[in-house]
Amino acid sequence: MRRAFAAISSVIALAGALTLISRPAGATPPNIPSASTAASRLASLTVAAESHQSTYDRSLFPHWITISGSCDTREEVLKRDGTGVVTNSSCSATSGTWHSPYDGGTWTAASDVDIDHMVPLAEAWRSGAWAWTTAQRQAYANDLGGPELWAVTDNVNQSKGDQDPTTWKPPLSSFWCTYARAWIQVKWYYGLTLQSAEKTQLTSMLGTC
Repeated sequence: MRRAFAAISSVIALAGALTLISRPAGATPPNIPSASTAASRLASLTVAAESHQSTYDRSLFPHWITISGSCDTREEVLKRDGTGVVTNSSCSATSGTWHSPYDGGTWTAASDVDIDHMVPLAEAWRSGAWAWTTAQRQAYANDLGGPELWAVTDNVNQSKGDQDPTTWKPPLSSFWCTYARAWIQVKWYYGLTLQSAEKTQLTSMLGTC
């Protein structure tokens, strides 16, 4: 892995019964590399067959964990990726607007939004996370420091499931460049492997940048 698993970044605690969260227009998860950097990192990834599929269990990646006060990881992503998000004393989003970059949908109810793991937990497991400690898998599943967590339309996230770009891409082809760059960053950062067909698809997606 490129670095030790750091502690999840601290966030601002809630104050009062309702808190209004603002964000810069067009904010996205952090640390998405440029297309050229992503291409270089893609070339450095190890190509290997997936393994340990039969031993995967979602509970091996503890989430969502408490980040600050009463706020868990899902709630932090909703605040980060939404606009005009209002939360109650339990940190639940009571109102706001969320734009799903995967399909272009816009939602005003948090219940219509899922938090997607860019590289799904099962995909990470098959690509090397089977050898990690539980603490490392927890850090991965709740990583707010990189482009692993995205607020997206719930049924689009569900259609993606645990698929890699070989069999699933965002409905909006205009997002393929960003998607590939983020996917590559996560795999590179965590030292995960990829399959040959996956590498081919990511290369093609980078070609849309």
